Amino acid sequence: MFRALYTAASGMSAQQMNLDNIANNLANSSTTGFRGTRLQFQDLMYQSVVAPGSAATAQTTVPDGLQIGLGTRVVSTEMLQTQGDAVNTGNPLDVMIQGQGFFQVQMPSGELAYTRDGSFHLDQNRTLVTADGNQLQPTITIPADALTINIGSDGTVSVTEPGQTQASQVGTIQLAAFPNPGGLTALGGNLFTPTTSSGQAVVGTPGGADGLGTIQQGMLEQSNVDIVDQFIQMILTQRSYESNSRVVQAADEMLQNLNNMNR
Repeated sequence: MFRALYTAASGMSAQQMNLDNIANNLANSSTTGFRGTRLQFQDLMYQSVVAPGSAATAQTTVPDGLQIGLGTRVVSTEMLQTQGDAVNTGNPLDVMIQGQGFFQVQMPSGELAYTRDGSFHLDQNRTLVTADGNQLQPTITIPADALTINIGSDGTVSVTEPGQTQASQVGTIQLAAFPNPGGLTALGGNLFTPTTSSGQAVVGTPGGADGLGTIQQGMLEQSNVDIVDQFIQMILTQRSYESNSRVVQAADEMLQNLNNMNR
């Protein structure tokens, strides 16, 4: 019964963390380029009362044994890599990645970070930056007299200026891919940084031979969180939490009966 209390408590703790994750997914259901996550669970060690295959007699062995599980724990957070829905904004500085890859931006520390959020702006130097002012890398500067801004599916950025009959290229958006994007560390602000698990960034041209996605101008990628699925997971989490709490209650009542036997 004491074992049941601690086992059920581990389940309640795991489901509480699962609910925290669901809450974060739902809170970011409208965040541009957000990647939803789900928790992965793992059973804890087992107490072997009778080991499987141990001798029952001189000629026979125990077929199954007797092992008692001691609960569960959360071992990892998996970042889902499904494509989010596309929304047409009509803003020439809004771009989305159709397929794999991340935009590269430079943080104030000088380090590179990676994002799926393609809602870019112009700073005081007319350089493309994120909403937080982090510069897109490689740096792209739009001329002050630019009449139109065109971004091709291969990331080529070109503008038309007064008196010109043809557009002139001012830069190229490059994308970065990772061997294991689920191993990236989330920093907040729609930014990720690489880790040993994610591997090093492979930088290339959108739509190139590296398997990178293409660029779509005037569109943004919405969060890939499925709200209906999250509500279903929330219900299942609540029911699992209630089931474990009832185990705690049952074990407590059994201990109370044992205590009453001494009276």
